[in-house]
Amino acid sequence: MKFNALVPELSVSNISESKKFYLEFLGFHLEYERFDDKFAFLSLGESQIMLEEINGSWDTGVLKFPLGRGINFQIDIDDVEKLAAALKRHGIKLFREMMENHYESDNEVFVKKEILVQDPDGYLLRFSQSMNPSRAVLKNKGDWHVRNEK
Repeated sequence: MKFNALVPELSVSNISESKKFYLEFLGFHLEYERFDDKFAFLSLGESQIMLEEINGSWDTGVLKFPLGRGINFQIDIDDVEKLAAALKRHGIKLFREMMENHYESDNEVFVKKEILVQDPDGYLLRFSQSMNPSRAVLKNKGDWHVRNEK
């Protein structure tokens, strides 16, 4: 297994509950776990994340719900609509409904379809699907148009 250069580790209040959420509802894969440490290493496509039940070893301050304030984790997937439907079927409320965002970079606009959901500890997860990134191009800063498809 190849480890990504950046792999966030989230302190969670209940490893069993978090594993269920990530594995059963979000579709992550369990790469390995250490039962005694209440630790799990998960992947989804090319995204990797570690979960460890709160044990005091990494705490830099008081941990209070929602955890991870001020950060969201973007996770690229192939089908945002399918995930959104699955979450709704399981009664999991989205933090933000599906939206299409446009990101400008190097005279191009990248179009992403995204949803946001909070995990059981309040970490904000942004699932993102690329939508024909080569179709949009900037004419001037902040002024873009969609290329005609051939």
